[in-house]
Formats: sequence, C-alpha cells, structure tokens
Amino acid sequence: MVNLRHVTKRFRAKTVVDDLSIEIQRGELFGLLGPNGAGKTTTINMIIGGLLPDAGTVTLQGSGSPRDADIKRLIGIVPQSLALYENLTAHENANFFGRLYGLHGSDLQHNIQRVFELVNLTDRTKDRVNTYSGGMKRRLNIAIALLHNPSLLILDEPTVGVDPQSRNAIFDSLRKLKAEGCTILLTSHYLEEAQQLCDAVAILDEGKLVAKGTVEELIAQHGGQSVLTVETTKGRSRIETDAPVDAIVRIHAEEQILSLKMESPNLEKAFLKITGKHLRD
Repeated sequence: MVNLRHVTKRFRAKTVVDDLSIEIQRGELFGLLGPNGAGKTTTINMIIGGLLPDAGTVTLQGSGSPRDADIKRLIGIVPQSLALYENLTAHENANFFGRLYGLHGSDLQHNIQRVFELVNLTDRTKDRVNTYSGGMKRRLNIAIALLHNPSLLILDEPTVGVDPQSRNAIFDSLRKLKAEGCTILLTSHYLEEAQQLCDAVAILDEGKLVAKGTVEELIAQHGGQSVLTVETTKGRSRIETDAPVDAIVRIHAEEQILSLKMESPNLEKAFLKITGKHLRD
C-alpha cells in the first residue's frame, strides 16, 4: 500500500530523513516510532504529498504518486493538531468536510452516520465542538478523516492528551477499521499502545531507520529478559531470566515467597535498547 524507497529530505543543511526505505502492506496497522525530531512527521508529509523528497521515491497503491488526485482520494489524515471548527456542531463539521471530499446528499448523510457510529459520537452530533472533551474532539477528527472511505488512514499522535476511556474507544475504532481491510499508519508517543495495536513497526532516530519488524520480532531481538522482583523470608532479590516460571518454581522450593513481581520484555525496553533514548526526549 505504501512504499518508500531510499527517501531523503533536507531542510537547508540539515538532513531530516536519511535514505529511508519502508513498505506498509495492505490491511496492515503499522507503527512509525521515534524520539522527537526523528523525522516521523516529515515522513508522513511526504507520504501524503505535502512535501517532495529530495531523493528517492514514495508510491502508494503499487505505483501511484501521492500528489496524484486519484491517489489523494485514497488517504485519510488525522493530524496531531485538531482540525475542527469549534463553533460548529459535529454534524456541521462533518457536512463541511464531507463536501470537500466531493460527497453530497444521501451518500454524505449515510457516511456521516456510519463514521459517528464507528467513533461512538451519535448522541452528540448536534452539540457544538467547543462543548466536547479533548477525547471527543480526537474521535471526531478520526470520524471526519473516514468520511470518504479511505484505503489508507494516517494518524499522527491521535491519543495525545486523551483520557483512558477515549483512548480505549479510539483503539476499538482502529481495530474495527483494520478488520474491514483499512491500512493504518500510526505514530505514537505511547509504546504500550503501539505494542497493543500494531502488526509491524519502524523505529526512526535522527532521520535514519534503525529497526523494523513485527512487534514480536523486535521484542524478541531487543526486549531483553524477564525481570523478577522476589521478596522472601531471606530478603528481596532481582532476577533477570529467560525462564521466569522455572525460576519461580526453584525459589519456591527453597524459600517462602512473600511477594512477587514480574516484568516481561516489551516494546519500550526494545526501543530503549535500540535508540538509547526515551520516546519523549
């Protein structure tokens, strides 16, 4: 669905994206991760045709340029900054943006109803957006990006500043879209949500691709060992092991376990090992 081949983008003397090659398969939920300044937003801007690469190629649907009108119609974009008219109602926003997509009449109204049901906003469509919570605004932004039934949905930090309930509602919506065959590209500052949602991820650092693969592959390669924190009658100990169950059985046979905590390898540990940086740097 998306193919970047040796893509480079410079702003004056600074190389922001450096020889980047990524493939996103049709129907995949793909995570683009990296510290601030890694080149994620610039990469997205090239995928949607907002920026031209200085070198390399970006193609969608096999061979189409993201600057072609027919290809642009396949893309839905949910920007990090909310793109809504807050003095209008949710339905008025959807009507306006739907017409920009070329939708009219019963087709537009059907699509509006469908996307509001998907993001669970049907009971608030007549309310002005400035009465919405931050999470509801995010969900409305997603709904508007879906009005024209895009084949590719791009979400840039869709859960920033969102409460847990709205975050879970967004997760549910993305899972439904993926089940329907939509290809989804997600950037996130929350590694646990990327681990929950993504089939595959690419990690950028200083414009370069430093790792890519399925979530399971990256955790297995870079996530390290499980960590047991065990308190027994003899004191507290911290154990790193690839076989935590065996370690627990062994300790239990020798001592009385008073408390036990286990940290499994995860995407955050893998990310830190790969980049040496916290994602919020």
